[in-house]
Amino acid sequence: MRKNYSKKYVLLFAFLMMSFMAFAQTGGIKGKVVDETGQPLPGAAVSIDGTTIGASADVNGNYAINGLKPGSYTVTAKFLSYIALKKTVTISGSAVSVDFALQPESTGLNEVVVIGYGTEKKKDLTGSIATVSEKDFNTGDITTPEQLIQGKVAGVSIISNSGAPGAGSQILIRGGASLQGSNQPLIVIDGVPLSNNTIAGAASPLDLINPDDIASFSILKDASAAAIYGNRASNGVIIITTKKGKAGKPVINFNTQFSVGQLTKEAPVLSAAQYRTFINQIAPGDTTYTNQLHNNNTDWQKVIYQNSVSNTDNLSISGTTGKLPYRVSVGYTDENGILKTSSLDRYSANINLSPSLFTDHLKINFNFLGSEVKQRFANQGAIGSAASMNPTDPIYSGNSFYGGFYETLAPSPGNPETVNPLATRNPLGLLEEENNRSNVYRAITSLALDYKFHFFPDLHANVNIDYDGINGSGFNDFPPTAASQQPGTADANDVTQFGSNSNYKSTQGNSTLEGYFSYAHDFKSIKSHVDAVLGYSTQTYSQTTFNYATYFSNGEQYPGTTPNFPFELQKSELASVYGRVNYSYDSKYLLTGTLRQDVSTRFAPGIRTGYFPSVAGAWVISNEDFMKGSNTISNLKFRLEYGVTGNQDGIGNYDYLSDYSLSNGSAQYPFGSTYYQLYRPGAFYPGRTWESTATTNAAFDFGFLNDRITGSLDVYYRKTKNLLATTNEPEGTNFSNTIVANVGDMEDKGAEFSINAKLINTKDVAWSVGLNATLNRNKITSLTSVPNPNFPGLPQGGIAGGIGTNIQIDQVGYAKNSFFVYQQVYGADGKPLNNVFVDRNGDGIINSSDLYVDHSPDPQEYFGLNSEFRVKKWSAGFSARASLGNYAYNNVASSTGFTANFLSPNGIVNGSSNVLQTNFAAPQYLSDYFIQNASFFRMDNVHIGYNFGKVFKSTGDLRITGNVQNVFIITKYTGVDPEITNGIDNNLYPRPRTYVLGLNLSL
Repeated sequence: MRKNYSKKYVLLFAFLMMSFMAFAQTGGIKGKVVDETGQPLPGAAVSIDGTTIGASADVNGNYAINGLKPGSYTVTAKFLSYIALKKTVTISGSAVSVDFALQPESTGLNEVVVIGYGTEKKKDLTGSIATVSEKDFNTGDITTPEQLIQGKVAGVSIISNSGAPGAGSQILIRGGASLQGSNQPLIVIDGVPLSNNTIAGAASPLDLINPDDIASFSILKDASAAAIYGNRASNGVIIITTKKGKAGKPVINFNTQFSVGQLTKEAPVLSAAQYRTFINQIAPGDTTYTNQLHNNNTDWQKVIYQNSVSNTDNLSISGTTGKLPYRVSVGYTDENGILKTSSLDRYSANINLSPSLFTDHLKINFNFLGSEVKQRFANQGAIGSAASMNPTDPIYSGNSFYGGFYETLAPSPGNPETVNPLATRNPLGLLEEENNRSNVYRAITSLALDYKFHFFPDLHANVNIDYDGINGSGFNDFPPTAASQQPGTADANDVTQFGSNSNYKSTQGNSTLEGYFSYAHDFKSIKSHVDAVLGYSTQTYSQTTFNYATYFSNGEQYPGTTPNFPFELQKSELASVYGRVNYSYDSKYLLTGTLRQDVSTRFAPGIRTGYFPSVAGAWVISNEDFMKGSNTISNLKFRLEYGVTGNQDGIGNYDYLSDYSLSNGSAQYPFGSTYYQLYRPGAFYPGRTWESTATTNAAFDFGFLNDRITGSLDVYYRKTKNLLATTNEPEGTNFSNTIVANVGDMEDKGAEFSINAKLINTKDVAWSVGLNATLNRNKITSLTSVPNPNFPGLPQGGIAGGIGTNIQIDQVGYAKNSFFVYQQVYGADGKPLNNVFVDRNGDGIINSSDLYVDHSPDPQEYFGLNSEFRVKKWSAGFSARASLGNYAYNNVASSTGFTANFLSPNGIVNGSSNVLQTNFAAPQYLSDYFIQNASFFRMDNVHIGYNFGKVFKSTGDLRITGNVQNVFIITKYTGVDPEITNGIDNNLYPRPRTYVLGLNLSL
């Protein structure tokens, strides 16, 4: 018995020893992945061929794969735009060190570019498509996604709408193809086409998307590239791809930024000392005005602005669990504006799962982007008030009236503290005595299935199911002490009440269901490659607007604010069939053909269908025998494209039908002694059709010195027909309102040039420079269905000052939204003469017939310049933009820069210091004196960084960065900022200069 136990102990001991030895003999592979200059390639994937085992390189390029049994393995290292490298490794029980030095793909042309409904290698592109990936993004305090690529792409103008938190931007590709319809490009996120509709409670639809979750942008600029999106592609397409999980062990990344914003420039107004001197000069001894001069020296603009403090935090984890690649991230942004009481808080989350099943025959990509944005909107009327308020007035009154803020009064016998109804309101009171807040939720969900047929692997079946849901709500409260609510409103009992409370809410739903087949095959015997796409999609857009009554501060309902219906539902649907074929012969001759058919419920039955074709060809000259072996030219391609795209944005969903609405209180009909509000028909346009844009594009892509210098040159001509524009209904139709109609044609001619150079490219030192330039000329060629040389044009551009005054016009032969003004006459001293203009038609009378079309607010040329410099672990760079030939109307000066503005008997006000140069006695709103050259050079960003490497023994890569945004601007424009989206400078929320300190930690 004892021997049996001894045998068991011996066997158990032997088993444990064998297990220990087997465990001890498991090994691993570790090493570093670097580029051709020896610099790390963070995120490079290192995997064991034939398995799901792998790892991702950290910030310093280091990787480690552990737990491998003894044996021989083939290890592959991959990185985007670099040639994959394989090495065979033998493990005998200990860790083996294997380093990889990857070489860039030949001329970078094998880089995969995201296009509509698929991807394409860069070398096979025939259309005008630009890509910007994460490594080239702008850095700093970035709140909305489009700011990542501002100034990076030729032909793409991105101008922030203002400096307000989350304000978003005006995005124009080649100037925009529409007259008054939406000129914003179609934005597609992970296959989900977004609506351009505004969102209740959101400053911008894109401020609900966290820029930290974005991996790359593809910009489809010409009709050939964009025609696959048909009806919504006239203004180009921006495809956004979010970050995905990578094979390997989990990688945790945390980044945080702290920023401080400052006002860079105030609107030019008179100081308190200048103000007193000026009033005594123009109204000497007149106590009506001199008695209103006080002893204060108040800079009202300093009163309403502040140094803003903001921070952004993002945390992500990515890797592979089992056979499931994943990435999960959360983010938080707390942004305060430089205008007091403006702020934005954003909470975001992103989940991406991308498994492959059936031995990689079925690829699944699930993506969820969710966010909540809480925002407080400042009363931007305070900006204008700060430029107009008497600088000798105090900020506070010392009593409880109007919240304690000083206001200009007009004493009455019954109430000695009655606020002067025509006086400028206290700017700080306007901000503090209003509480305008919103809460917006957004969820973008996409599920993409890609099945490669087992029996026919060249054929793929793809299904996309997408949904974009938005819920926005908010309120706007004014306390009874708010001076902006004075002198009060009579309630239903004819009792004056003060203050107000109003609510708003809307929801949006955007769903997409599409399926398409894709086919790709190399016919090597005939040196040909073919790939094709054929698909069908349906999209449904719905928006529900809830109507609420407004209430006084005491809870009583405002008269006439009872909603007619609890909500209003708007819905439209789009069904599309599309196809594309790409053909390549011998990698020299490329041909692409595209056709899309769209059916939209926004148009009347019978004319709902639009067809959008395109064709493009390319000749890869550098692949010809006579070019091979060139040591100078590494890539040369000629492209020629033509295509038609459409536009239906900017119109209502049911405008082809006559709708009926309840008349307002001033349009009632008497029946006996009682007046009633009745329903009346609205304007409608049953014959309206698609706005269509045809574009011809010719281009050269080039690369020199093994692509150390790369770039492209495009020239294009674009013609838009059936322009959508707002026009008055003809007299006699019994309609009092306007309608959006097809009114004419417009053309654009332009050129784009971009060049990128690696000036120095060594292991320890690298220097790269990028430059892009765009030239665009716009002209309206028709505005009537029948040629009419006497048609005056369509007035545009309402301004502050006067009643219904417009400063712009759309007129045949000129650029859209050109300024329409009188020609100012100047004296011998060079100063403008008061109310003296050129009699341009020579009839001896100055009237509207003497108005002429002046400059355009759109730039004639614009440029982007960026540079990156690295010395070992230090890096620095900058990005800048320039705009030439754009003009702006200085509405701040025109509405306040005249003597009568300072001598109002209802309360003197301040105004533009421009009055000292003009001495205008009365307003001259339409003088071309106020049309100013707004060309500029702006240094957008200067940044510096240092990579500490590992800070926790073998892990914890740390990088620290510093940024300054809106560093400086050079311009002749006299206003606060020359960069105005519509060309009319009227109390723009200033763009701050921002100082940013950032930290990135990767584990």
